[in-house]
Amino acid sequence: MFIALVYMCCSVFYAQQQPADYVNPFIGTSNYGATYPGPVAPRGMAGISPFNVAGPQNKPLEKDSQWLSTPYVHENTFLTGFSQVNLSGVGCPDLGVLLLMPTTGKVETNHLKYGSVYSEEIAKTAYYSSKIDKYNIKAEFTASKRVGVSRFTFPKGQSNILLNLGVGLTNEEGGMLQIVSATEIEGMRSVGSFCYNSPEDAYPVYFVAKFSRPADQFGVWKKPAKYDGAEAQWMTYNGKTRMMDNNTKMVVGDSIGSYFSYQFDKEETVEVKIGISYVSIANARENLAKETGNKSFDAVYKETYQQWNELLSKIKTEGGTTADKTVFYTALYHTLIHPNTLNDYNGEFPEIKTGNTGKTNGTRYTVFSLWDTYRNLHQLMSLVYPKQQSDMVKSMLEMYDENGWLPKWELNSTETFTMVGDPASIVIADTYLKGIQDFDVQKAYKAMLKGADQLENNPLRPGLKEYIEKGYVTTKDKGSVSTTQEYNASDYAISLLAKALGNKKDYQRFKNRSISYRKLYDKDLKLLRPRTENGSFYEPFDPLSGANFEENIGFIEGNAWQYAFMVPHDIEGLMKLMGGKKVFSSQLQKVFDSKQFDMANEPDIAYPYLFNYIKGEEWRSQELVQKLIKQYFQNKPDGLPGNDDTGTMSAWLVYSMMGIYPLAPGETKYAITTPVFDKITIELDSEYYKNKKIIIEKESNNKGKIKSMELNGKEYKSYFITHDDFVNGTTLKVIQE
Repeated sequence: MFIALVYMCCSVFYAQQQPADYVNPFIGTSNYGATYPGPVAPRGMAGISPFNVAGPQNKPLEKDSQWLSTPYVHENTFLTGFSQVNLSGVGCPDLGVLLLMPTTGKVETNHLKYGSVYSEEIAKTAYYSSKIDKYNIKAEFTASKRVGVSRFTFPKGQSNILLNLGVGLTNEEGGMLQIVSATEIEGMRSVGSFCYNSPEDAYPVYFVAKFSRPADQFGVWKKPAKYDGAEAQWMTYNGKTRMMDNNTKMVVGDSIGSYFSYQFDKEETVEVKIGISYVSIANARENLAKETGNKSFDAVYKETYQQWNELLSKIKTEGGTTADKTVFYTALYHTLIHPNTLNDYNGEFPEIKTGNTGKTNGTRYTVFSLWDTYRNLHQLMSLVYPKQQSDMVKSMLEMYDENGWLPKWELNSTETFTMVGDPASIVIADTYLKGIQDFDVQKAYKAMLKGADQLENNPLRPGLKEYIEKGYVTTKDKGSVSTTQEYNASDYAISLLAKALGNKKDYQRFKNRSISYRKLYDKDLKLLRPRTENGSFYEPFDPLSGANFEENIGFIEGNAWQYAFMVPHDIEGLMKLMGGKKVFSSQLQKVFDSKQFDMANEPDIAYPYLFNYIKGEEWRSQELVQKLIKQYFQNKPDGLPGNDDTGTMSAWLVYSMMGIYPLAPGETKYAITTPVFDKITIELDSEYYKNKKIIIEKESNNKGKIKSMELNGKEYKSYFITHDDFVNGTTLKVIQE
């Protein structure tokens, strides 16, 4: 009887362990991972984060003391509120605004005075909570796609809920708010200037906040700047905070906020819902009403949890440890935050550049960190979430219609022009070649050709004229070697699409352009090296310069070693340049032996898989990938190697733990290595793929090296598999020695 009861209890426990239960949102909140632990819906517009990067109490990891691109750092201890719109895993500060903060006692408007230490943090899928120690308040949060939902449990006495528009992660200033009633506030906050580019393109985020119970007292505050001169003598409020009790007039300014106060004679709970829109206050109000209406906090949490679990369950894992499942599903979770939804519930969204409001029947996506995500994240979406990927491509083509160019690093319908290259072409070509073709490919091809061929006034490809004439970008342009390699990668993807569309002339033209990096090859160093305008190699040249984000001539966020093999579309050609496979292998191994490999940045993240090109040395890839997984991806706040780059590092991990990797963007094939789990089942979308699922299995005796492989029960000898063979198969089995 006892044994039966134990068995039943364990069965119930395991039945409850859904993929969403393994997610640990604290992963990546330290070591500059730039993720945040608060709740967000899949591809959500709204997302709540504890805000603990303001004030000297948080030094040195404080937003005004060093470069920080995140509203939350795990080791910090001083909280100044909970921001309602945030970015996950980006390299530059933006958003991190609309700070909601519960307090008790007399209303205090200075965030450095009303801020508090906190404890008892809990973070899980669609939920975050903590205790705000100074006030003995329990703060809980969840979110729908466009609405953040907060629940505060207050002790007896005066309790306050502050909405501060003056504090935020962004350096952009200015806002507006108006108290509509004792239960509602509306307004907007200006944001923008990502990476301090395009400051003229700052834009508003609109909001409507609804409270579950009417305030006993309410008001707004405004603190003007300190003025000097004659007029200042007449300003009794010069540089001082003005309190405007019971004010329902519109208030504008930089340092403004509102407070709702309650007098409780026992412990009470207040819920606050904040609807977000990038179009209008009216749309923010509609988003709030349509998505959350009269739903309780718990009802919203349950719905969002189920949405997450449904998406995360597209990949099921068997075997492996609990820690393995935690880092895997958290990584998959991080890949499903960005690109995120821009359009409102009614389909409206701000168009890029035009100033008009567009409308979609599908999803208009935003936050395209394409220099990062073209390498693996979009390939993962094509495999597991092809409908999302299709809508992402359609969003890029809408941007082309509105702005005249494909996106480069787009954020909330502003083009930041961050990083180098022409990555959208790679993503679109790769998507089409994987069989996701329900978009206007002719328009896409036309857009690609414009970016690849227009010599003057081309914001996507600076230095294009000399690239076409010489085969490379010279040192007069930033990151000349890196930029040349990025243009090569895009040209190769365009050549593959041209071939698929039957355009033989363009196929050959762009294929030839894609290997022009060879003109930068220094046969003595066996590395790529920048050339000056007169064609000579740049002097003096230090191949190590550029590591750890050091600025250098020739390379963007890397050095000559970290870019030496970033030509995955022409590995055979690179081998010949180097003098054969043996020299290639030796030079590649040096990247790892000399500690030049950087797991925290994109240019070299495919390098561990390159040994698959050398017969007999595939074991090196298997060994390296397993080592890197264990070393850099762990179930703890610093469990990412660095900035998650809107899910790119997480996508690397998801693929690597499954035992496959899309080595050359644009090429529809995967490198094969050893999976972490005994069995991985990928559910396929019947709208795009004929099979219901594909299974990856591992037969292991723990020695590690792959002894043999089988595809659909038959021997499989290649360490590469095409996308078509993979998704049209049934089982890929990896047998270890």
